[in-house]
Amino acid sequence: MDILCTNWYWSVQMTTKTTDNGGRTRDGRSTREAILEAASRLIHVHGYNHTSLDDVLRESGVGKGNFYYHFKSKEELGYAILDQIIASFLERTLEPCFADPAGDALAQIRCFLDRVLEAQRERNCVGGCPLGNLAAELSDVHEGFRARLASVFAAWRERLTLALRAEQGRGGVGGACRPNAVADFLVASLEGAILLTKLTKDIAVLERCVEETKHYLSLFEPRV
Repeated sequence: MDILCTNWYWSVQMTTKTTDNGGRTRDGRSTREAILEAASRLIHVHGYNHTSLDDVLRESGVGKGNFYYHFKSKEELGYAILDQIIASFLERTLEPCFADPAGDALAQIRCFLDRVLEAQRERNCVGGCPLGNLAAELSDVHEGFRARLASVFAAWRERLTLALRAEQGRGGVGGACRPNAVADFLVASLEGAILLTKLTKDIAVLERCVEETKHYLSLFEPRV
């Protein structure tokens, strides 16, 4: 799949501040929030493995003692960031398009594709998909992250599968559609298109992918 991948929380305007003794940064944010925001920015650009604890402390303006009050380790911080990404993707990107269980599944999928495209356009093709980035970096080297990432991609595929299956039952999708296979294809295609868009810095790549995906979906519409 902000998800696949949308502006989510990456679009929040953030500034680095030092903390006071009350556990809040000088601009009113909590220390924990400051740490999460700084780490999220750094990991989005440099990756998890290339973001050190010292980098996070420097970027957030938080002392080491305050950091360990909120997080036991860099790994725990990483899990918290991943939880934020997943929640934002589901709540802001995926669920709004699929909120109506009786809605037209093909229209809902087109809605989702458009949201992903607009998010990448707003970010000028920078950053790619946070979930995809972490999956590529960590799936072979960190089982905890791999399992968590696998669960959100599974939830994404399941949402598409259930929508297509329900629409098929209503007669809005033809019998040639295999919901599970189509869902896998949509997720894989979109993730690949986002990666290529990030690589080329050319939004036209994703525009063409979205257009072709919509054409692919139209093949499953009943013929009258």
